Amino acid sequence: MRFTEDLKARVSKAQKKIVLPETNSRRVLKAAERVLAEGFAKIVLVGKLDKIKTDAAKYQIDLTGVEVVDPETYYRMDELCEYFAERRKKKGMTVEKAYEIMTSNNTFFAAGLVALGEADGCVSGADTTSADVIRAGLQVIGPRQGNKTVSSAFILLTNTPQYGDNGILVLGDCGVIPNPTSEQLADIACICVERAQRTVQMLNPKVAFLSYSTKGSGSGESVDIVRGAIDILKERNVEFDFDGEMQADAALVPEVGERKAPGSRVAGHANVLIFPNLDAANIGYKMVQRFANATALGPLVQGLDKPILDLSRGCSSEDVADVVAVCCSDAITSDIYKKNMAKQ
Repeated sequence: MRFTEDLKARVSKAQKKIVLPETNSRRVLKAAERVLAEGFAKIVLVGKLDKIKTDAAKYQIDLTGVEVVDPETYYRMDELCEYFAERRKKKGMTVEKAYEIMTSNNTFFAAGLVALGEADGCVSGADTTSADVIRAGLQVIGPRQGNKTVSSAFILLTNTPQYGDNGILVLGDCGVIPNPTSEQLADIACICVERAQRTVQMLNPKVAFLSYSTKGSGSGESVDIVRGAIDILKERNVEFDFDGEMQADAALVPEVGERKAPGSRVAGHANVLIFPNLDAANIGYKMVQRFANATALGPLVQGLDKPILDLSRGCSSEDVADVVAVCCSDAITSDIYKKNMAKQ
């Protein structure tokens, strides 16, 4: 797709180093081959070199140029375990427990490589649950300074240019917070806008807070939570258009938006959709993905200090490679954020 081609071209100059820990997966090895062939990032694989070489030969995968790190022989393992034990000491973590985790859980180890600066980001989730990927990100990396809400988004690439931003939508939160509060919904909206601007290069993000109600047509606790998020964003004086609560058709279809929410700057033209809860978000993106044959990149964890990105376990090798490109973009954004913070 044009979006992923443009993204890879944009991140290629930086040559970020991304860790893929799930080397028992043929899809992940195939994705590594694809990234190396396209040349937009450097790849680190976690595991035993002989095993990875054997599997690559079996699947006829060319991994020329890949770096392989074996946790059992990693030269900074003592430093990594001390770092992790210190981070988690209030939870009873010891150096011994840290060693056990880092040598038995490739995703935690990969996050450790990112924490130590040995890599710029990690992509996992092809064979690992979202909960485990997010846990590794939170425990090993932690939230970005000034950010209280770690969430996730999907970039949905559809074949319907009349909707969203020429067919592209950013959806949140689809993988982390089951029942977000009003403040969390507001935080999710802000960081989804950042993703829309940085990753998708949307010039004019328009955020719709979705509900079963449009502008007072319904009532209930979840509607009140969405309305609370709207009030919070008004207080924050954010620099993007947002509106809600509104039903999905009012958010996406111009004629419906004009009828249900007349005068709204967002209704009928939304390109960033904020769901009221995880049930709605997860069901919604999967239905669009399957019925509309759309490409869904994610769930892209956001709000961490360094990028640890998740995958859907139904992903293809092409999906993995595309998320590696997103991870490179997130790493570049992280660098910019840290430089700006240092100037303040």
